[in-house]
Amino acid sequence: MFRSNPKPLPLGSKRTDPIKIIFLLCFSISVCAQQPVHQDVPFLQDYSIKYYLDTPVRKVASDRNGNIRVLTASGVQHPVNGRFLYPGTFIPDAFYRTSAPKKIRALATVQQQLVYADETHIFSQAWAGSLFIKTPFPATHLAGDGSLNFMLTDGKQIALLQGQKLAFRESGESVLDIRYANGHFWVLREKGLYRYALANPKMQKVLDGKSFTAFDLAEDGQTVFIGTTNGYLRHDLPSRKTENFSRVPAGHITSIRVIRDKVWFGSTLGAFSIRADGTTQYYNGERWLPSDRVIAVEEGPDQSVLILTDKGLGHLHFKPMTLADKAAFFDRQVRSRHIRNGFNATLSGMQKGNVDTGYLSDSDNDGLWTSMYLGAEAFRYAVTRHPDALQNCRESLDAMERLYTINPIPGFPARSFERSGHIPSLADPERWQNAANPEWVWKATTSSDEAIGHLFVFGVLAELVDEPSIRNKAILLMDTLMNHILRNDLYLVDYDGKPTQWGRWNPEYVNGFPENVGDRKLNSSNIIAMLQTAYHFTAKEKYRKKALDLLYGHGYFENLMRPMKGIGTTPEGGDSYAQMLSEAWNHSDDEMYFLGYWGLYRYALNDTLKAAYREAIIDHWEAEQPEKDGLWNLLTALTGTPDFDLEGAVWYLQEHPLDLIQWDIRNSHRNDIEKLSDNFRKQTLKAVLPPDERPVQRHNANMFILERARGNGLSELSAGDIWLLPYWLGRYLGVISPP
Repeated sequence: MFRSNPKPLPLGSKRTDPIKIIFLLCFSISVCAQQPVHQDVPFLQDYSIKYYLDTPVRKVASDRNGNIRVLTASGVQHPVNGRFLYPGTFIPDAFYRTSAPKKIRALATVQQQLVYADETHIFSQAWAGSLFIKTPFPATHLAGDGSLNFMLTDGKQIALLQGQKLAFRESGESVLDIRYANGHFWVLREKGLYRYALANPKMQKVLDGKSFTAFDLAEDGQTVFIGTTNGYLRHDLPSRKTENFSRVPAGHITSIRVIRDKVWFGSTLGAFSIRADGTTQYYNGERWLPSDRVIAVEEGPDQSVLILTDKGLGHLHFKPMTLADKAAFFDRQVRSRHIRNGFNATLSGMQKGNVDTGYLSDSDNDGLWTSMYLGAEAFRYAVTRHPDALQNCRESLDAMERLYTINPIPGFPARSFERSGHIPSLADPERWQNAANPEWVWKATTSSDEAIGHLFVFGVLAELVDEPSIRNKAILLMDTLMNHILRNDLYLVDYDGKPTQWGRWNPEYVNGFPENVGDRKLNSSNIIAMLQTAYHFTAKEKYRKKALDLLYGHGYFENLMRPMKGIGTTPEGGDSYAQMLSEAWNHSDDEMYFLGYWGLYRYALNDTLKAAYREAIIDHWEAEQPEKDGLWNLLTALTGTPDFDLEGAVWYLQEHPLDLIQWDIRNSHRNDIEKLSDNFRKQTLKAVLPPDERPVQRHNANMFILERARGNGLSELSAGDIWLLPYWLGRYLGVISPP
C-alpha cells in the first residue's frame, strides 16, 4: 500500500514543514545508500558456427591439431568456410590421398588423435602411420586406450584387440556404444551397461535397465551417465546407487559426453548441458544447430563443443568477453546493417538467416526504436566522449527531426518516412501519406509510445550531450511536440484533424477508464513526465502549470501513484473499449512507463514529487522483477535504490545471444521448467528462461514467451534498443564498471 502523499509545494516556496523535512531527510538517506557495481570481467560468451550437410551422418571427432572430421554415408568429410552468422558446408576429406579411397566405417579420437576403421583394419595418420591393425569384422564403433588396445563392434559382435592379437570376441544383444575409461572398456546395450577389465579379461554387467540410448563416464571414472528415452540416469559406481532424472529440456537422449565441468546431452529435440551446480543450458533451433535431431556430441578444438545433427554440424564456441567487448560487437552489428535513413531498423526478408540478403524494413515504431538506440549512443558519449557516438547521435537525431518536418502538421511527428513508389510493399500501406516532395511519403496515426520515446531521448540528449547543435535541436523538438499536444487539448491530432487512436492524454479520455485499467495510470504517468521534461529544458511556465493542473486538478497524481497490483481486467458489464484494453497485461505499456520514468523522476518539479515518483517506480519494478529485463532493472537504478537486481540486469546482458536472427524456437515440450496456469500477466513460467533459450524480442514483449514459429530466419533485430540501451545506461549510472 502507498502512504498518502502531501500536496507538493510550488517551486520556490519558503514554508517549512517539520514532517516534510523529516520525510525528505529519510528520502535523501535512502537515495544516497550505496548502489552495487558490477565489475566487468570476462565471461564465456557462447555462439554457434553452423555447417549444413545433406548426406546422412554417423559420427564426429576432432584431434589435438583442431582438425574436425565427420563420418557420413558417403565417406569422411570436413567442415569448411564457416564463421559466425555465415554457415559453412562440407567437402570430402582428401588430405591423405592414398587413404582417401578407403571405405571408412568407424571414427574415434584416441589420445587426441583421429583413428579410423575401414572394412578390414584400424588405422591412423598419427604415430607416423604405424597403427594398422586387422579387424575380425567391419566395425561401426571403436574405442582405444592409452596403449592402443582397441575394442570394436559392428552392432552385434564385440572384439578386443591387444596389438595385433584378438584377445576377446563375443556376440549377443545389440551394442549401442563403446567407451574406454580408467582401465576398463565399457559397453552399452539397450538393457544394460557392461565393462571389460584388461587385467581380468571377462565381461561384467554393471547395471540392468531398459530403453538405454547413450552413455559416458565422468573424468574420475566413478560416475556413469546413461541416456534413456525419458531422461537420464546417474549411476555411482562405488555405492552402486542410481538416480533418475526425467526433468530435462528434452527427454529422448541420443548422445552423452562429459566435457570438462559439464555433462552434454544430445536429444531428438536439441542439445543441453548440465553444469556442476545443476543448472541447465539448452540449445535448440537454428540459432544454434542445423537441426534439432542430434546424432552425436563430442569435444571440439579450443574448448568448443561439436553437436552433430542429421542436417549438419553445430560448432559451439565459448569466447571470453567483457560486456564492453559485447557492446563493441553489437555496435558493429547496428552500424553495418541496421541503419535506415538514420533510423534503428530491422533487417527483413532474409533468406534462411542469410544476413547478406533482405532489406531494411519500415516500422510503426521507427521513432521509438530509434529513440532507444539514440539514447544508448547519448549515454555512450557521456561515458566515453567517443566521436563515433557523437556522430551516431547526429545522424539519428536528423532522422527524428525529419519526422516533424516531412508532414504539413505543425508539431506532429510522423511514425516514419520512406521514398515513394513502394507503398504497397510497406507495412500498413493505408497509413502512408504523400509528402510535399513527391519523392517521399510519411506515415500517419502516430501513437503515444512514439511520443514518450521522443521525449525520453530529447531529455537525455539535452542533458548529457554538450554539443550545442545537438542539445539545441533536442530542446527545440521537445518544445515543438509539447506545443502541439497543449495546443490540441492534450491530443496528437493527425492530418485529418482527428486525434490518433493512442495519442490521447486529455482528462476526459484518461479518467474515463475504470481505476484498475492500466491506460489510466500509464497515460497519467507519461504526460506528466513529458510536461516536466519540457519545462525543465525550456523553462516555459505553461508546461509546469499544465502538469500541476493535471496532477491535482484532474487526479493524475492519484492515477500514476496507484499500485501496480491494482491493475487488472475491467469489471463485467464495463465499457467494451476498456475491456479490450485490459484483457491481459500489456508489455508495451511497461516499455512506455519505464522510458517515461527518466523524465518523471529526473525532472520532477520538486523533491516531494520526486520521492513519490520513486515509490511508484519501485512498486512497478517489483511487479516486473520476475522478467529480469535488464532495461527495467537499470532504469529503476535511476532512483538511487540499492535494490534494483543488478545481478538480473547483468544476467540479461551476459546471457543475451549474439545471434539476433528471429529463428523458430520451441520450449513448450520441456519437462525441466515449472509452468504456471493462465494469468493476467501472461507469466507462463515460475522462472524466466535465459534470453538465449527463448525467442529474440524487444523490451515491449513478454519475456515469458516460450515459442516462436512465424518464419524461420527471415529477419534480424537490431541490438540498438535491445542490448545497447541497457548496457550504456548501466555504464552511465555507474552500476556497470568499465572493463
